[in-house]
Amino acid sequence: MRYKIFGDMMPAVTIQLDRGESVYTQAGGMSWMTEGIQMDSNMRGGLGKAFGRMFSGESLFMATFTATRQTDEVTFAATMPGQIIKFNIHPGYEIIAQKGAFLCAEQSVQLSTFFTRGLKGGLFGGEGFILQKYSGNGCVFCEMDGSVCEIDLAPGELLRVDSGNIAAFESSVQYSAEMVKGFKNILFGGEGLFLSTLRGPGRVWLQTMTVSELAKKIIPYVPTGGNS
Repeated sequence: MRYKIFGDMMPAVTIQLDRGESVYTQAGGMSWMTEGIQMDSNMRGGLGKAFGRMFSGESLFMATFTATRQTDEVTFAATMPGQIIKFNIHPGYEIIAQKGAFLCAEQSVQLSTFFTRGLKGGLFGGEGFILQKYSGNGCVFCEMDGSVCEIDLAPGELLRVDSGNIAAFESSVQYSAEMVKGFKNILFGGEGLFLSTLRGPGRVWLQTMTVSELAKKIIPYVPTGGNS
């Protein structure tokens, strides 16, 4: 399998497959493909896993694309302005990502739900209880919003992050939430009561844009149906 990520604000990835190689994505995730690609839609893993994926921001059905010729191509595009990041998953190395981050992956990569530990981390951590986990062995491509910053945390090193700016992190990183200190900070800081916390060791991927903040900027310009 070979790939090329292209585009600036709205990137896409073209994956070149040899005969018999496959990748999968959520239903409707394909942009274009060559003649020799065959598509098969299924629940991938059964009804239980399919419903679990729905809670983590993906569709009930997944689509598998398989090459029937020696060189075929299929392209997947991001749904929001940002970047596409490739992760190499292998036994003992897993990635946790925000809901809706999954773009496509090799067949040998498992996409599952990940529940944050603790009531406080789930309710106030910015992403809720349910995230995505990628395990198995192979490549997975994820879309992240805005620009992306990679940070390596040393053992015990703590990073406080505004809600929604966490795009992904290695499974060795501990994810939780803590209350903002100071009465004035709570009332006037604009960050809410809680911040997400990431504690090393491990690498984290932070995004500069969040869907919720983008929606807040757009909503005032959306017609309401009344007279202008």
